[in-house]
Amino acid sequence: MGTLDQAVDRKSVLKNVQRVILKLGTRVVTVNDNELDRGFIDGIANEVAGLMKDGYQVAIVSSGAVGAGMGRLGLKERPRRIPELQATAAVGQGLLMNAYKLAFREHDIPIGQVLLTEDGLADRFRYVNAKNTLEALFRFGAVPVVNENDSVAVEENKVGDNDRLSALVTHLVEAHLLVMYTTVDGLFTGDPARAPGAEHIPVVETVTAEMIAAAGSAGSAVSLGGMRTKLQAATSVTRGGGAVVVADGRKASLRGILEGDDVGTLFLPSGVGVQGKKRWLANTRHKGLVVVDPGAAKALLEGGKSLLASGIIRVSGDFDEGELIAIEDETGQEIGRGLVRYGSGEVTSIQGKRSDEISGILAGRSAEAVIHRDDMVIF
Repeated sequence: MGTLDQAVDRKSVLKNVQRVILKLGTRVVTVNDNELDRGFIDGIANEVAGLMKDGYQVAIVSSGAVGAGMGRLGLKERPRRIPELQATAAVGQGLLMNAYKLAFREHDIPIGQVLLTEDGLADRFRYVNAKNTLEALFRFGAVPVVNENDSVAVEENKVGDNDRLSALVTHLVEAHLLVMYTTVDGLFTGDPARAPGAEHIPVVETVTAEMIAAAGSAGSAVSLGGMRTKLQAATSVTRGGGAVVVADGRKASLRGILEGDDVGTLFLPSGVGVQGKKRWLANTRHKGLVVVDPGAAKALLEGGKSLLASGIIRVSGDFDEGELIAIEDETGQEIGRGLVRYGSGEVTSIQGKRSDEISGILAGRSAEAVIHRDDMVIF
């Protein structure tokens, strides 16, 4: 299942960590799913303040706005319609930020609210702008508190859940560690609430598709995330070269995790990761995909080549020139992503064709690589 049986020296794995993203789930920061747990938030501020004195930089991705808004508005179930959800988030966001402001004020540490949406991160210019804003907050000695902008987001531009958002923020600031606080102590072989005999998995080397498929979904009336979204976030972060710890936020401590405490589940980094533009390419939602033949897959994976039309055997999705698409091999394994130089209709018309055939098919348009190596990331 991609897990490790042998012991792992956690402290050694995390020894070079300097920048941490802490994701707090709704059921961790609230009591009875509808009231912010001020004592818990105060404790988080105390921990983060101590780490900052030791030179660490910490950003918080906090759920709880919708839950707090529900409590203030007297709602028992998470709203389903976008206007009601946005209104609830708008009420709760102020309550949430005030709680963090008061908690960190005790340590004379400013906080900076950062609200993001999917389309804001999918656009390279706005992605870099968001990155620069977060970097400036770190330089000022402030703690960024990040959330999805639920008060204006609609289905088309929503990140979807704060587990995914925390992974995106980890990539955005090139953090070394993502810590996800939830209400269970990491990953188990089964749902510990339903299977008392489920065994705890302390370390995961590689998240497999089977593990994600077997994971549960959201289990609360106010939260969206479940273990499945955490595994997906862990896959993204570890593929980018970072480590992930999923732990019970009521029992774990950030300092303890950094010092090697055997709590939760540690997901190990895979390889050296990718940086800069390539990291953005690897972790932004794609608009479609192309499937390539074995020869093209080998050229991409081993030869450092660009993707040519001759190696494409199938096109899926509706995308325009310049948009991000995925590259899959014949088995359905994603091997890379990149910015495509033709729209989906044009790629369909030239797939499998040699370069000298393309100009005639595209009415004189010059033949280019479908995805140039400089605009591509290979996994």
